[in-house]
Amino acid sequence: MRRFTIAARVVAATVGLSLSLAAGHAGAQDKKVRAQMGWAFPSSTGLLGHTQTRLVEMLRTVSGGSIDVKGFEPGALVPSNQYLDAVGNGSLDMAWTVSGFWTGKDIAFAMYASVPFGPGVGEYLAWMKHGGGEKLMKELHAKYNVEALNCGVISPEASGWFRKEIKSLDDLKGLKMRFFGLGANVMQKLGVSTQLLQAGEIFQALQLGTIDATEFSMPVMDLTLGFHQVAKFYYFPGWHQQATINQLIISKQKWAEFSATQKAQIQAVCDATTALQFAEGEAVQFKAMKDIQAKGVKLLKWPQNFLDAFEKAWDEVAQEQATKSPEFKKAWDSYSAFRKDYAIWRDMGYLK
Repeated sequence: MRRFTIAARVVAATVGLSLSLAAGHAGAQDKKVRAQMGWAFPSSTGLLGHTQTRLVEMLRTVSGGSIDVKGFEPGALVPSNQYLDAVGNGSLDMAWTVSGFWTGKDIAFAMYASVPFGPGVGEYLAWMKHGGGEKLMKELHAKYNVEALNCGVISPEASGWFRKEIKSLDDLKGLKMRFFGLGANVMQKLGVSTQLLQAGEIFQALQLGTIDATEFSMPVMDLTLGFHQVAKFYYFPGWHQQATINQLIISKQKWAEFSATQKAQIQAVCDATTALQFAEGEAVQFKAMKDIQAKGVKLLKWPQNFLDAFEKAWDEVAQEQATKSPEFKKAWDSYSAFRKDYAIWRDMGYLK
């Protein structure tokens, strides 16, 4: 992991330097394309917030100004839970978001965001880039008139914030909880009533008692959203999101306006963003966790019987969704085959 983090910084720096050197020449040849980008997260959110702003700046810099993007806070142009439709119909040029927000369209979108009991960052990116995942992701988004690029990644999230300590599986029954992606289906099997709230909506719902618990992301992000003011029991590990990928989605109409050089610059900036976001995310969690503890929050790890119950429920969910959604089945079959092949490298090559 340490070696990968160092390598990520080197790769990102190298990509940024080479593109900066070429920016003046390429930018002078390309016409200026202006675009509005919706952000899925408030800019004040830890890690995610400035990843969004840095993405806009990098696009402008490496293109020599020919890619002129302006970022907007969630809801400023259109509600962030409507970005897929807005980008698809061209009323919004692009958005930086997570495909798991579109499961109401097709549960398969969640496969390209995060998979319960799934791989770490390295294995997930390997499937995406070299195992067929990215191709399937693009094909699914294309059905909604959207170009999609992987454009960021984080390692494990926390499992969730609870107002009361969870001492038995029965304590989960009847809880109202904000939950994202495929993990929500798992929690439902254990008696939890789930709903998907956007980042800016969660604190108020938790404070007012509309929900009893929530998961959102990593400690550094959760800290900036203030959950510690209401919920004092913070559970790990994030079995539902061991790695989470961000996407940049662009309307097909806007994508066609970019030259081949500009498209390559956008791809390179997204690759650099992926490396930078991952490396930074690994570097800032421990301080956030100490800060959270100092605010009177108890950090807890799920006992093995809880993890076993979550995993059993996940196996059932995966099989059920594969029978309901042909797109999910395509992704699940590809993902499962890759993980089966990858296992020998994971088991032999990495320390346990």
